[in-house]
Amino acid sequence: MLDLKSANCRFRAPFHQKFLLFLLWRGIRLSGLKRGSDELLSQTAAVSNGGIMTSQPNNNNDAKKVKLDRNLNKPSRVVHVRNIPMEAMETDIINLGIPFGRITNVLLLKGKNQAFLEMADETSATSMVNYYNNSGTPIIRGRTVYVQFSNHKELKTDNAHPGSMSTQAALQAAQALTSETDTQGGPNTVLRVIVDNQIYPITLDVLYQIFSRVGKVLKIITFTKNNTFQALIQYPDVITAQAAKLSLDGQNIYNACCTLRIDYSKLTNLNVKYNNDKSRDFTNPNLPTGDIGLDSLGFGGAMSVMGSPFSGLLNLGAPLTAAYSAAAGLPLGAFALPPAMASATFNLAGFRLPGQQSFGGCVLLVSNLNEEMVTPDALFTLFGVYGDVIRVKILFNKKDNALVQMSEPHQAQLALTNLDKIKVYGKEIRVNPSKHQLVQMPKEGQPDAGLTKDFTSSPLHRFKKPGSKNYQNIYPPSATLHLSNIPASVTEEDIKTAFENTGGSVVAFKFFPKDRKMALIQMESIEESVIALIKMHNYQLADSSHLRVSFSKSTI
Repeated sequence: MLDLKSANCRFRAPFHQKFLLFLLWRGIRLSGLKRGSDELLSQTAAVSNGGIMTSQPNNNNDAKKVKLDRNLNKPSRVVHVRNIPMEAMETDIINLGIPFGRITNVLLLKGKNQAFLEMADETSATSMVNYYNNSGTPIIRGRTVYVQFSNHKELKTDNAHPGSMSTQAALQAAQALTSETDTQGGPNTVLRVIVDNQIYPITLDVLYQIFSRVGKVLKIITFTKNNTFQALIQYPDVITAQAAKLSLDGQNIYNACCTLRIDYSKLTNLNVKYNNDKSRDFTNPNLPTGDIGLDSLGFGGAMSVMGSPFSGLLNLGAPLTAAYSAAAGLPLGAFALPPAMASATFNLAGFRLPGQQSFGGCVLLVSNLNEEMVTPDALFTLFGVYGDVIRVKILFNKKDNALVQMSEPHQAQLALTNLDKIKVYGKEIRVNPSKHQLVQMPKEGQPDAGLTKDFTSSPLHRFKKPGSKNYQNIYPPSATLHLSNIPASVTEEDIKTAFENTGGSVVAFKFFPKDRKMALIQMESIEESVIALIKMHNYQLADSSHLRVSFSKSTI
C-alpha cells in the first residue's frame, strides 16, 4: 500500500491541499480505496500507476493499427486512447500526456475501454501521438493501449458528473507536477536517484530492473554520498526520463522502506569507464571491469545486462518476496546467466568478484568467538536482530567457530554487514559467507554436547509475521537499546538494575513519553550493549511479560 509517511508532496499550495492532490495523483480515491501494493519488486513487468513506455513493438491487432494510422494526419489537441483496462483511472491517462505539455481536460469511458485527453495546444498533442506511434508503445497497468488523434477538437464534460471532482483534482495535481519540473533546472536524459530509508541492500541490478520497465536504460553509475546510496541513470531521450521520474519518484522498492527520490541531474551524459557492480554501460558490453584478474581472463565483455556475472553468481531473489507477497517477485538481475553457464564460468580456483561481500546462501561462518561464553542461544539472539535464525552449530573440534543459518539470503547479508568485526565477550568476531548451503543436525549417536540447535519453531523470530514493523527498525549495533513490552508494574530502577547485572554500566534511561511500554536505555559502550541485548532479550519482567530488545539509532 502507499506509504503516506514517505509521500513526497512539493506542490506550491497549502499543505493539506498538496497532500490531497498527491493522494489523488497516486490513485487513491476520496472514498478511501487504495491503489495497491507499493512494492516495486513484487509488481508485474509494468509499474501500475501510469502509462509506461516500452521499446518492444506490438505485433497484435493489425486492424486496430491500420485504423490508428488513418487518423494520424488529422491533428487535434484532443487525443483518443483505446484499449484501456477496466481498472484504469484518470491519473493513468493523464500520466501519458504529462511529458508533452499542459493537460486541460480528461474523460474516462471505462465501459468502452476508451479515454480522451485534451492538451493545451495541438503541438503538444502532436508530439504525444508521434512519440507513442514511432518511439514507444504506451502501457497502462500492464496492457498495451493505442494513441491517436480524436475527431473532437475539444472536450466538453459535465461538471455535475459524479467523477468531476476527482478529475479536476487530478488535473490540478498534474499541472502542479508539470510546473514543479520547471524549477529543477529542466528535464534531462540523466536522472539522479537517492534511496531514502534504506534497510535492505540495493544494487545496480535492482535499479536496472525497476527503471528498465519505463524504457531502455543506457547507463547506470552508483555511489554512496553522505552515507546515502545514490545513482545516476541515463535514458536515450528526455521523454522516457520524464516518464520514469513521474512514475517512480516517491515509490518504495520494498514495503515501507528504500524510497526512491528522483531529480534531474545537471549532467547530460554519463562517462562510464568500467562495467562492474558499481557502474554499467549497456551500450558498450566490451568495457573492462576495472579488476586486473577479471580483465586478464577475458571477462571484460561479459558485463552487459544479458550476461551479468554478478547477477548470475548472486542469484538473489527479491528480498521481501517471502515476507510480503504470496506471489514470487522478480529476481535480482533478471537477465542472469543460465545456471550451467554461470557455474562453468565462475567455478575457478580462488576466483572472486571485485569488492564482493554479497552471496546467495543463507549460511554464515562466524569465527574468533569466545568459546567459554558463546552458546547457540546467544548467537540466535544476536543474529536474530537481522533475520530469522534457523539453526546454529558451534563446531565440535573448533569451538571458536560457528555456522549460523538464516531464513533468507538477504537476512544473512544484513547480519554480515552489521555484525562483522564487532566485539562480543571481549573478542572481535568475524562474519563471512559459508560454503555450506545449510546447517546439518548431528546424526544419531554422533557427539555434539548441545553445540547444534534447531530454532525453526522458536516463538522468538522477529520477522515471520508479514508486514512486521521490525523490518522498519533494523539498525547497526549501538550503545543505545530500544526496549518494548514493558509491563506497567515495572519501574525504571527495576530495568536499570537488571541491565547492570549483565556486567555493564547504564549511562541513561528514558521511557517513551506517550507509551510507557517502550523505553531507551544507553550502555557505556557498544560491546556492553551487545551483551545486554543477548542476555536481556526475552527477559521475563512479569508473569506474562517478556522484554523485547533491539538496537536503536537514537541517543538519550
